[in-house]
Amino acid sequence: MAINNLIAQSVQEALERLYQVKVAPEDFQINQTKPEFEGDYTVVVFALVKKLRKPPETLAGELGAELMRLRPDVFSAFNVIKAFLNLSISDSYWTGVLAASYADISYGRQPSRGQKVMVEYSSPNTNKPLHLGHLRNNFLGWSTAEILKACGYEVVKTCIANDRGIHICKSMVAWQRYAAGATPESTGIKGDHFVGDYYVRFGQELALEVAALGLPSEDAAPIMKEAQQMLVDWEAGKASVIALWEKMNAWVYEGFAATYATIGSDFDKTYYESQTYLLGREFVDLGIASGVFFTKEDGSVWIDLTSEGLDQKIVRRRDGTSVYITQDLGLAELKYKDFHSDQSIYVVGDEQNYHFKVLKLICSRLGIPGADGMYHLSYGMVELPSGRMKTREGTVVDADEIVAEMVNLARLKTEELGKVSGFDSSELSSLYSMLGLGALKFFLLRVDPRKRMLFNPEESIDLHGFTATFIQYVHARIKSVLRGQTLGDFSSCGALTPLEKELLILLEQYPSTIVAAGASHDPSFIAGFAFRLGQVFNSFYAEHSIAREADPSRKALRLALAMMTGNVLKSAMGLLGIGVPERM
Repeated sequence: MAINNLIAQSVQEALERLYQVKVAPEDFQINQTKPEFEGDYTVVVFALVKKLRKPPETLAGELGAELMRLRPDVFSAFNVIKAFLNLSISDSYWTGVLAASYADISYGRQPSRGQKVMVEYSSPNTNKPLHLGHLRNNFLGWSTAEILKACGYEVVKTCIANDRGIHICKSMVAWQRYAAGATPESTGIKGDHFVGDYYVRFGQELALEVAALGLPSEDAAPIMKEAQQMLVDWEAGKASVIALWEKMNAWVYEGFAATYATIGSDFDKTYYESQTYLLGREFVDLGIASGVFFTKEDGSVWIDLTSEGLDQKIVRRRDGTSVYITQDLGLAELKYKDFHSDQSIYVVGDEQNYHFKVLKLICSRLGIPGADGMYHLSYGMVELPSGRMKTREGTVVDADEIVAEMVNLARLKTEELGKVSGFDSSELSSLYSMLGLGALKFFLLRVDPRKRMLFNPEESIDLHGFTATFIQYVHARIKSVLRGQTLGDFSSCGALTPLEKELLILLEQYPSTIVAAGASHDPSFIAGFAFRLGQVFNSFYAEHSIAREADPSRKALRLALAMMTGNVLKSAMGLLGIGVPERM
């Protein structure tokens, strides 16, 4: 049981013994004691004063004394400052935590909850390669899924490929016009980059046509009309168009697969918009019949969400065609039928906040199964110092390039620090990939997902900063300390030093940190914890000798502390998709 829960349970029992009252955990607060006061954890009893009709100092003092009588194995001392009861946790409790968990590589993982969660992320368009924004999406979705697994959920990872529409046809038209039969194989260009180049080419040629012909809009340009006709032909199933679409999509999927393998993204199932875009149409008729939707004079169908603080939303155009929200209704039902998930998490950028509010409301009003469990994990865009990225203008930093740049930067930094001795070329290559990709992932995951962020490659790999590199170095140092050592018995080690105790208190908080990260769908909880743990271990290591400690029991304690710290750092970074080296 986590110490916070143990304190809460003990406080409830003590109050019932003292005053014959039952209180809930939310009736009082438990915090870590502030550094300027003596103690480890503080119970704030102010909210109980009115209920128990006791002065706060009296209440806190009587509660502290009762806790000492009730759990002498846990509480070693207490002091009272007004309504704050500061509790000292016994050293034997902390060494018991260490003895039970120092060698447990699964420490922190929760038992099965018997519930299933679906996490949908990535959702790329098949007319271009993945870019920096997709990386934040993939890292956030993958890490959230892994954290939820650690919280005891069964997790299904899914992806929806946006493989149809006018944007796809633009790449196809440009390839037909300008490729002269070129392929990824003939040019040596990765498939998703190859197709993406023709999407950019379409935009360039469109601008030239509009300017040269003095057209009033892009829709009037011949190249745009060609793309629009291609979309009509695709929807009609024209054989030559379908064959070209399948060929170019195959090039892109091969490219995506290589990128996903490099960055460590994986999916249990991929849905394709080309197979789902006609779904949901039956819900429009159902909504009309049930009064959820209404029809306007022009024949278009809408839902009125003004009572929810939103507005009216169209669900079917007057010509009878569907809109995006309609097919998303159908996909939501399909996903539930496939997996019967208790919760369905959509990892999508914050520009779609309105869309997902509307989607959940409509699903709920129509009674679509799983509606209550729908959750939009909204995240802010990644920006560069030069501003926002635009695929059509060719200004996007694509995923493959930024990963390669980070790996190269890791190589340069490592060589600059002179930390390459003793590694062969293969080991160095693996190390550079681990450091470079780790730096990138950590930088994109270390902040609240809802915040927009500016990507800075140099800052992301600073050995002394809030970085994966710092944590990876701490882990490598721990493995060096443990190498060749044998752990012994530390039951007679005596009183803990302040830094030994601080490290143990932090290690004990790892399971609750995982639970909090899962409940908030926020991997930054894990990143912040891992960084803080690395900092505290470094302070402990600088202050206390391990290898040269003369007292066998004290040495065994410190070796166990190092082992548990190493295991937790590896586990925490693993939840972020980041590897940690054995040496560095």
